Amino acid sequence: MPTPPPAWLKRVYAVPQLLYRVGLGRLAGHRFLLLTHTGRRTGAHHHAVVEVVRYTPATGEAVVLAGYGPGSDWYRNVRAGGPAWVDFGRGPRPAQARAVPADEAVLALAAYERRYGVLRPLLHRVLSAFAGFEYRGTDEDRRRAVGALPMLALTPRR
Repeated sequence: MPTPPPAWLKRVYAVPQLLYRVGLGRLAGHRFLLLTHTGRRTGAHHHAVVEVVRYTPATGEAVVLAGYGPGSDWYRNVRAGGPAWVDFGRGPRPAQARAVPADEAVLALAAYERRYGVLRPLLHRVLSAFAGFEYRGTDEDRRRAVGALPMLALTPRR
């Protein structure tokens, strides 16, 4: 499991949030989303911009991966059942979350890799760093990765 990001990297991660706040989030299309989640202990609202692994236009469902593992605050907060909102740059919408089962997550990760095309080796390096082992893109690696880096499906309520 990866260690939490250092303070300087948290500041870098805050930049995309600023883009959403000033109305530029829609430029990312459905590749990223701004997740607003409720603290499981404090009840305070927190924000995280997360990359979308799979997007389903018919339902609006976005599958996201917890890059820092199941200990990620946003992941733990959403799994605890607190309210969550998704924003693709057109304003936040309440969302329902579900854990993505391993078999479904493996398929989503394989499709995500294919979309990276020639940049797939870069994605493999990033996944290696986050998952804590040399990720080569095999089915076995995918299964191992989704065990270390769980996924959530977020569906806006209609």
